[in-house]
Amino acid sequence: MSRIDEEATQWVARLNGEVSDETRQAFDAWHEADPRHQGAFLRAEAAWVMLDRAEVMAHGDTLLARRALEEKLKRHRNSVSRRYVMGGAVAASLTGALAVGYVLANRLSVATGVGELRSIPLKDRSIASVNTDSQIDVDMTPQIRHVALVKGEAWFEVAKNPEVPFVVSAGDIRVRAVGTAFSVRRREGGAEVLVTEGTVEAWTVKDKDKRVTLTAGHEAFVPVRPETVEVAYRPEEVERRLAWREREIVLNSETLTEAVAEFNRYNSRQIVIADPALGAQKLVGGFHVDQPETFARAVQTALNVPVSIPADTADDRIIIGTAGAAL
Repeated sequence: MSRIDEEATQWVARLNGEVSDETRQAFDAWHEADPRHQGAFLRAEAAWVMLDRAEVMAHGDTLLARRALEEKLKRHRNSVSRRYVMGGAVAASLTGALAVGYVLANRLSVATGVGELRSIPLKDRSIASVNTDSQIDVDMTPQIRHVALVKGEAWFEVAKNPEVPFVVSAGDIRVRAVGTAFSVRRREGGAEVLVTEGTVEAWTVKDKDKRVTLTAGHEAFVPVRPETVEVAYRPEEVERRLAWREREIVLNSETLTEAVAEFNRYNSRQIVIADPALGAQKLVGGFHVDQPETFARAVQTALNVPVSIPADTADDRIIIGTAGAAL
């Protein structure tokens, strides 16, 4: 972020509360001193309006954006806690009302389409939340509760039963838990594991004796090939990356390329970055997973770049940057 943009962001924040005459005069002086100040202030003000609407968007590694993001994550955590407490009650109610269906469902296959999220109560009263374009195959036996993550990503809230381990397989990766909550996402060369409650063990079948233990707030990428697994304690990051459970994408200094890839996971309407030079721009913000248009408009405002959102055309792709530069 340039010095002028940084100053503009600070002015928007200062003017968003009670303003003294001295502050107003200082702002007027700054605003009139350079035409670039006026443009930067408009962009910052537009981003602030989105922030007020809980559609936070700013660019660069700024203190303001990070504070807004922290507040959003805090609200998000509270929302998730309440939602899943309620979800558990609903699941229990459904289990009672549909007892025959769940008792017989020792084996179950669940697949989601692009943009679809499903929360499934399993026979053992565990909950499986399946993310976009994903598939799980569940097989419950008296000896083991096994879930195969065929593709994509899922989060599991596991019912306690020390006698029957709960194991998720993702290709050659295994994750074992007893009474905990964690997610597994298949990626090239392995699987990403995030733990929100309790403890899990993770390993590759190519080296069964080399297992890593993760507790709440930890994350790790477990490779298929026997390699040292780095486990990191980053509870805020774990919560941010699981925002999809609330149908949200929360960005924290991801590049535009990474952000676009994330939106494209959830939407048939794809976003294309026409100007490769924009791909490295870093973003901070929160959006609904199914609103790529809102994200694109926010990028337009924050980065001051052209964005094309066609309507009623055969090609409905959203183009960020100068059209034709890379198409």
